[in-house]
Amino acid sequence: MCSLPTINPGHGQNLVTEDVTVVEGDVATISCRVKNSDDSVIQLLNPNRQTIYFRDFRPLKDSRFQLVNFSNSELRVSLTNVSISDEGRYFCQLYTDPPQEIYTTITVLVPPRNLVIDIEKETAVEGEEIELNCTAMASRPATTIRWFKGNKELTGKSEVERWSDMYTVTSQLLLKVGREDDGVPVICLVDHPAVKDLQTQRYLEVMYKPQVRVSQNYPMQGLTREGEPLELTCTAFGKPQPTDMRWLRVDDEMPQHVVVSGSNLLISNLNKTDNGTYRCEASNAVGKSHADYMLFVYDSRAGEDGAIRSVDHAVVGGVVAVVVFAMLCLLIILGRYFARHKGTYFTHEAKGADDAADADTAIINAEGGQNNSEEKKEYFI
Repeated sequence: MCSLPTINPGHGQNLVTEDVTVVEGDVATISCRVKNSDDSVIQLLNPNRQTIYFRDFRPLKDSRFQLVNFSNSELRVSLTNVSISDEGRYFCQLYTDPPQEIYTTITVLVPPRNLVIDIEKETAVEGEEIELNCTAMASRPATTIRWFKGNKELTGKSEVERWSDMYTVTSQLLLKVGREDDGVPVICLVDHPAVKDLQTQRYLEVMYKPQVRVSQNYPMQGLTREGEPLELTCTAFGKPQPTDMRWLRVDDEMPQHVVVSGSNLLISNLNKTDNGTYRCEASNAVGKSHADYMLFVYDSRAGEDGAIRSVDHAVVGGVVAVVVFAMLCLLIILGRYFARHKGTYFTHEAKGADDAADADTAIINAEGGQNNSEEKKEYFI
């Protein structure tokens, strides 16, 4: 039960009450309060202005009305098992001079009696657009219907019909389905002040043609070489599950030595005449799909020469690196040697040349100096 604190217009300046909102079948409580009590008599009247309570006495024979509290400042009454017929204005009266009166309004909410989803097709085919209708019957006020596919909210179109004081709401949803929608719930949820979390759902059933995939079992990786075996496996998933699966060679006949066993294709001894495109086809009640495998048979030693050449290149590269390093070291050593002996050479060359009158005399003096030096060396030895 919900209460809205208000003071309704009228002559009840000394009276206070609140409007009441209650769900059908629940209990409504009406309170008539006196702000400044002077021991005046309080009474409560129904919408037909029949007295429900006069002080603490109940003249009305409806036993659903029960006294909750009575004092000089308050008359509080409960109404159990509220129905639509109880809706309306109830009057609080205070017998003063002049008499005072104020009213409270009871509003009755009615939750939807039933919530149903009707689906156009129990089983849909991928790509079709289907219609779903959700109906919330006999509510008050009218409900708001929301749609969800899984966790995603969708937009529907609602129509409201009024029957007497009740409302029936129907919401239509148009949905284009795909294979990813198979098994996904479509939820119809009601927003209504009288109820929380009222919803119903239907699971989609979507049929779709097969998804086909070809995998290579042998060789696990690498080249398909002449003389070696080849094994392929075809897998297909669909709804309904594919019942018809077959292998064929595109634009050519299947080689006689090819062995097909169910979803497997085996060539025990490959040769270059086996080159081509091999197709696996699968079908169900919805349609047909396929997947292709392109076979190219290489020479029996394909890939081996390349491996040997790569090893040779690595060895040659290592040798070249060592030679270059050795030459760099030799150049560094020679450079240091020449730099160290360069000064000595120029010193010997200049001996006896500083006092010479011309170049010839300088050369003779230099040679003579070397001879004298040698003679001195021989003398001392």
